Amino acid sequence: MRTLRLTLYLQAAVWSSVGAALALVPRFAVSTVFGQTRPVGDAWIRVAGIQAFGLALFMVLVGHRIQDSWWWSWGFTIVTAGLAAVALLNAAFGLAPGDSAILWWLFGAVTVAFAFGLMYGLYQASGEQPIP
Repeated sequence: MRTLRLTLYLQAAVWSSVGAALALVPRFAVSTVFGQTRPVGDAWIRVAGIQAFGLALFMVLVGHRIQDSWWWSWGFTIVTAGLAAVALLNAAFGLAPGDSAILWWLFGAVTVAFAFGLMYGLYQASGEQPIP
């Protein structure tokens, strides 16, 4: 359960930081930091930021109650794996000419690492305590 809890807390820290940045300063985060030339619109970016922040809060909640609700982490694993796929495919095939791919590759790599951490933690947790 220790691996799962640690992964949830680390991912929550990253997601809440990125989510707050996207929600509070979307144009700076997307155009300046990510180097994207065609941001979709501040409202959509803010929505994604708020959702990332909310997801991080749920990760902390599950992390605190890991003994009772470790299996809820499957939801985070599915979301994280999906985000990894989108980020990596976008970095490889979806960027406009002139858009920077560096942070997309980094985002993809970080989410892959979190997905593997969550899957390994779930594997360990399932051996320690079966689903109720």
